[in-house]
Amino acid sequence: MTTHRTHHTPRTLAGLAAAGLLALTGCGTQAGTTAAGHPAPSGEGSSIRAVKAAHLTNPHEATGRTLLEGPLLVGNRDLYVVDVTAPPGEPKLISLDVKSGKHRSVYTDRTGAYTSAQISPYDGRVYLTDFATGAVVSVEPDGTEPRTFFSGTVDGSRMTPDDAAFDDAGNLYVSDAHGTEPDETDGRIVRIDRDGTKATVLADGLAQPNGIMFDPERRGLWTSELTKDTVSYLLLDAEKTKVTNQHEAIHVNGGLAQTDSIAVDADGNLYQGLHGRPAMAVYNKYGARLATVEIPAKDADGLESATNVAITPGGTTAYMTVSGPDGGYIYQFTALAEGIRQSNGG
Repeated sequence: MTTHRTHHTPRTLAGLAAAGLLALTGCGTQAGTTAAGHPAPSGEGSSIRAVKAAHLTNPHEATGRTLLEGPLLVGNRDLYVVDVTAPPGEPKLISLDVKSGKHRSVYTDRTGAYTSAQISPYDGRVYLTDFATGAVVSVEPDGTEPRTFFSGTVDGSRMTPDDAAFDDAGNLYVSDAHGTEPDETDGRIVRIDRDGTKATVLADGLAQPNGIMFDPERRGLWTSELTKDTVSYLLLDAEKTKVTNQHEAIHVNGGLAQTDSIAVDADGNLYQGLHGRPAMAVYNKYGARLATVEIPAKDADGLESATNVAITPGGTTAYMTVSGPDGGYIYQFTALAEGIRQSNGG
């Protein structure tokens, strides 16, 4: 399979989204991708087999593709995902019944390009980051009562919010790509108080930050930088309002693939999504590559990213969002440890 990459900067993406033409593109896997169940290449740890669980979306005529993100388990059987490239009026927040395989639209609008979904532990609403407008909106789990939680500028400039994580009190932490060009490093990590009235920059100088998630002890944040293929750890103070220590913890040797979203299991293992390859890299908290989650080689043609994962709370069943020109899919695999709140959404 011939592969290619068309790189769009966040500024370009926001513009396309506003016009209803958002198209996030990546690099598909070469035909030689390791088949699930076989040893992964040297340095990639063991291979974890992922199997197709559901086909949720087809490429949109307006965008030529679909991109699923933000898997979020709601209750015992509903898996919510967002379709970043959905045109105005088409389903943007989708619910999949993981038992029956049936799916339905939960929410849509005419302007948003939603890149993540999270449930607040404070009010139980679903929060969506809007890459197109820079806002964070929330809806009830049934998609009703949409509200703007946060909009406007942070330190004088509008956010380009990608992923999000909540602390136990309901304060929101957002990876802000900040409209950077490929060679710029002015992305940020932003904390928004749970009432949406105050936003604080916790870290800046980042190269298109994407994934963000708390560690199991909720002492600090893991965050990935798309254009550096690195994962950093940000230790926070007791009030979680300042970064007390920050360091690059993992360099992801992804080749053509780049770092996307992050989830964490009960043992502290990191599940690093990949943009440009339908696979996921798994590391322990000390940076050792434990495994690579892979889809079957026969499925890889036409699929080019595995953006994120949700692991069942108290269980090890995991649901991974996989997308490309052939559509948007959910793949299922067995995680290395049980799921917790930090294994869900983002």
